[in-house]
Formats: sequence, structure tokens, C-alpha cells
Amino acid sequence: MTERSLQRLYEDPGTPLSSGLERAQLQATMLAEIASSSPRPLVAVDIGCGDGMATAVAVARCEQTPGANVTIIGLDWSRTALDRARRRGVPVARAAIDDLGLPLASGSVDVVIMSELIEHLVDTDAALAEAGRVLVPGGRLLLSTPNLAAWYNRVLLAFGIQPIFTEVSLRRIYGRPGRDVVGHLRIFTRRALEEILVAAGFVEIDITGAPYHDVPRPFRPIDRLLCRTPSFSSILLASARRPT
Repeated sequence: MTERSLQRLYEDPGTPLSSGLERAQLQATMLAEIASSSPRPLVAVDIGCGDGMATAVAVARCEQTPGANVTIIGLDWSRTALDRARRRGVPVARAAIDDLGLPLASGSVDVVIMSELIEHLVDTDAALAEAGRVLVPGGRLLLSTPNLAAWYNRVLLAFGIQPIFTEVSLRRIYGRPGRDVVGHLRIFTRRALEEILVAAGFVEIDITGAPYHDVPRPFRPIDRLLCRTPSFSSILLASARRPT
């Protein structure tokens, strides 16, 4: 798998660039709580902002939260994504977290947001190290990613069906429901996510669950109920701190 083939996928206008609204709202609330408890204005970067939907939700939530003074900038390497984010009014810049790293000084950012990004990366260790580099001491990482061990994936695997969120090809979906190829390379369980964050040097790691917007309507109440147990949830939401 080459970087060129991945870039072709992400620049394709037909490739989905948004994730679920409910997950975005939960993550926006986490950011607003961090910002409202800070005695000074904060700077946050949303790495892999996609079409800017989640970034715009975070901006709106912080504007509605008393004392949440934070500037949020969206970063992405896809020009297609950046064009869509700009149309939402999100301030953006073109950047990638892998290869040469982010065009940001060390210790220059208070919050790093990685929404549905880490599952698209080849070198997850380098990406987390780069997030830690740009964070101020005590800065926060807010990360979300699909859960390999989601409740329905456990059922699918029992019947020999490829789990949701996983992909074996960049051309089409094989062996599971769905048809959208989005370039997922690394899919985490709750335990794996926590362990890689610990290995990357983060502390005060808290992982919660969020629902998945594409769960069929009859199963959505079950999905929301099981999201109370992160290891069964559709989406994993992690908050972690860079040590001071």
C-alpha cells in the first residue's frame, strides 16, 4: 500500500470525509470543558479535520460555553477535504502528521484533536509522538476511533463475517456489510488504544464510548446503551494528557 494510492482515495470526491454528528458533539463537549476550566485562552488543532464538520461543531460548542476561549484550526492533507472545511467557515491549513511531521513548533498547542484519524495512519507510533511533541506540557489529546470489538463486530465474527470498520482493499468492500471504502488501516480495541497511549507517554487516560451513526435504526437504542461500556461501544473516545 503506497502513500500515492491513499492520497488518490482521500482526494476522490466520492470518499466520505465526515464521521457521526453525535460523536462530534461528545468530543466538542470534552473540548469545551477543558477550555472553560483554563485560566487563559487556548489553541487547539484538529488534525485530519476532513470536511470540517466536527471542527465546526467544536467551534460552536465552545462559543456557547461560558469561559471556553479557544482558537481551533483544522489541518488535513486532502485538498478536497480542506475545500469543504473552508466552505463551513473553518480556518484550515494543509499538513500531515506523518512523514516530515506537523508544521508546528514543539510545545505550541494546548489541545490536539484526532477525530477518526489514527485508523487511517500507517505509522501510529510516530503520529502519537508528533502529537505529544506539539502539545504544551500538561496539554490534552482528544482522540476518537472505531472500536474493533464493538458489540456487533463480536456477533459478525462469530458467524465468520468481516468486522465493520475493517477493510481488506482500497477498491471495494469484501466480506462484510457496507460499500464505502475509507482507507482504514489500523483498527483498535479499547485495550489496544489505552496501551499505545501509555507507550506514547500520555497519562490520565480516560476512554469512553460513542454511538455509530450508520447503525441501522432498529438497533440504535442497543448501540447507545452498550456505549456506556467502552469495550463494547461503536466508537472509542479517549482523553489523555501530556505529562508536565
